[in-house]
Amino acid sequence: MFEKCPCGAGASYLTCCAPLHLGQRAAASPEQLMRSRYSAFARRDAAYLLTSWAPETRPPGVGDLSGQEWLGLTVHDAPPPEGDVGFVEFSAKLREGGRNATIRERSRFRREDDRWYYVGEA
Repeated sequence: MFEKCPCGAGASYLTCCAPLHLGQRAAASPEQLMRSRYSAFARRDAAYLLTSWAPETRPPGVGDLSGQEWLGLTVHDAPPPEGDVGFVEFSAKLREGGRNATIRERSRFRREDDRWYYVGEA
């Protein structure tokens, strides 16, 4: 059965973000990591969110994700990384506690040992 990936790339979840979530491959770019993290929020995969977070900024947990419904992702800017640092600007729509919200962020990513990590808001 075809399950569209929540990240909005247009592929099936099984060929898009699932291999990253399952540790079968690493994100090839900051944008791919950001999209996989959005999918992890949508699928309530707290373990992936934490392992894809840079150790120096990683929180002890991500809190309760059960009350969130992720409604869509828009990537506004994802320039090629400069060396081992990259940035992605995006908007994510969600519904939580009966209210709709939009998060807009410019995120910073860092590559270490051929793996990209989310560092935080830039």
